[in-house]
Amino acid sequence: MDAPRPVTGPDPQLTFEELGTPLHAATFVVLDLETTGGPPAGPDPAGADPLAAPRPDAITEIGAVKVCGGEVVGEYATLVDPGVAVPPQIVALTGITTAMVRDAPRLGTVLPGFLEFCAGAVVVAHNAPFDVGHLRAACRRHGSVWPRPPVVCTARLARKVLTRDEAPSCRLSALAGLFHATTRPVHRALADARATVDVLHGLLERVGGQGVRSLEDLLALQVETTPAQRGKRHLADAVPHAAGVYLFRGPADEVLYVGTSNDLRRRVRSYFTGSEKRARVKEMVALAERVDWVECAHALEAEVRELRLLAGHTPRYNRRSRYPHKGWWVALTDEPFPRWSVVRTPRDDAVGPFGRRPDAVRAVEALADASRLRPCTQRIPARGGRGSPCALHDLGRCGAPCAGFQTTEEYSPAVAGALALLHGGSDDGLAALREKVASLAAGERFADAATHRDRLAELAGALARVQRLSAVARAEELVAARPDGGGGWDLAVVRHGRLAAAGTARRGVPPMPVVDVLVASAETVRPGAGPLRGAPPEEVAVVTRWLERPGARMVRTTTPWAVPARGAGAWSGWVAQARDAGRATSGPAPDPEAGARVPAGPADRRPRRRPREPP
Repeated sequence: MDAPRPVTGPDPQLTFEELGTPLHAATFVVLDLETTGGPPAGPDPAGADPLAAPRPDAITEIGAVKVCGGEVVGEYATLVDPGVAVPPQIVALTGITTAMVRDAPRLGTVLPGFLEFCAGAVVVAHNAPFDVGHLRAACRRHGSVWPRPPVVCTARLARKVLTRDEAPSCRLSALAGLFHATTRPVHRALADARATVDVLHGLLERVGGQGVRSLEDLLALQVETTPAQRGKRHLADAVPHAAGVYLFRGPADEVLYVGTSNDLRRRVRSYFTGSEKRARVKEMVALAERVDWVECAHALEAEVRELRLLAGHTPRYNRRSRYPHKGWWVALTDEPFPRWSVVRTPRDDAVGPFGRRPDAVRAVEALADASRLRPCTQRIPARGGRGSPCALHDLGRCGAPCAGFQTTEEYSPAVAGALALLHGGSDDGLAALREKVASLAAGERFADAATHRDRLAELAGALARVQRLSAVARAEELVAARPDGGGGWDLAVVRHGRLAAAGTARRGVPPMPVVDVLVASAETVRPGAGPLRGAPPEEVAVVTRWLERPGARMVRTTTPWAVPARGAGAWSGWVAQARDAGRATSGPAPDPEAGARVPAGPADRRPRRRPREPP
């Protein structure tokens, strides 16, 4: 791993591009809405009759002005039929009557065109949370995607820029008079939007004196920043616009925080603006004395380097991934009559890792039911025990090797079934557990059914995860490529689940010679114990997600990369339904009948000739 490069030497002269988006180059859509005075309409309820009359909206008029470089480049205005009578007090305020909007288009018809008008622009409004809140709710209701544009609120900006003596009131009418707006606001959408344009231009003239030169500076000015944040902005001056990992260092050169970004400069600068609201991070910024960084070939290398730096430095202001090998595993014991046990060190036949020991214990309980292995913890010699059988023997759930009722040969089919379940050779155990859940629900034992459903979902998820990740970790070497979006390739060499080398072949560069160089210079990885061959689970997960994304191509591999057809991954649909049902039935006082929500298992959605194979 390359050594992080510290910020040293005099601060370089910044280019205009490095300063951010210049204000004169930004496009603003200044908008205003008139409404019926009610709250934004929520989405239609599930199961609503599609032939029924549309529910009322709140918006009655939309007006917007598009400006760039101080010039108006477009306007948008329309009345909107809210589907309800306009209240008298709103008529008196705006002059918009029910008769005026009766023949106007509905909001669902208007919204796509208005969003297209706003595309790529900064949205500006006076008291922007009101207007943006209505538009966001309208998108949710009518099936449109809210594009999450940058938002400037002229009311909030005025409170930052103007003194109390200069502007006792920050109402639109008062500000329009202060800046001699050419249009007087009259509570009509387009007129108010035109007045807001003049207010915006007046405020932009004022903010130049406060060092605001770019759109990013303008957005940061709207929110509160501490003096410590503002005073540390120079720490980002030498950070490049590149993908990689950044490290904040404290007074004793200790690493305080590690993060990753596709644009290091932009991300590091954000820590010194009001967009950063986390109290812990603000405290970290106040302590920071230097920012180091490591440039990376692409996003996968940046993610992996971040994980390794977190594990190596355990920075106190990072909350995750500081202990990559910490966790609990479930594995078979090494004895004549094996059983499932919770262990700290993974073995080849193991499931995990689990973040908490109680989660691993629940997995043991589910595996004991699924595999028919004995649940007791006593050690039993090869010749069998001489004790008395427990109640599980009477219930037919254990062969009682503790009492000598079962030999190792008679016990071995249960062990083979457990290994088949673990490695994906069979999902019969999962199917048996699902049938048990269905049986409990049919017997109206809803609470027990919900408990077993959640336990099965957790087990299937853990099995699917370890089977999916171990398929990558088994490969001694795997070389993959992904399009970089510019006609070239992002390349990765993976050895036993670890990223061993990363590089790029830009457009016009033959990729195979680059691959050969990467393979020759890649890190040597010696496999360890456990299903992940000793690799940190989070790193293997990051690598696997990169490989699984659409567009990835295998260049070469020493071991076929495949997951078992009868593995737990085929149960992903069932697991998702079970978790949704669990969230729906959770709460302080659930309905007694709610526990009966047991999702249909894979066996209920496939042909009868293949009764146990998940879809």
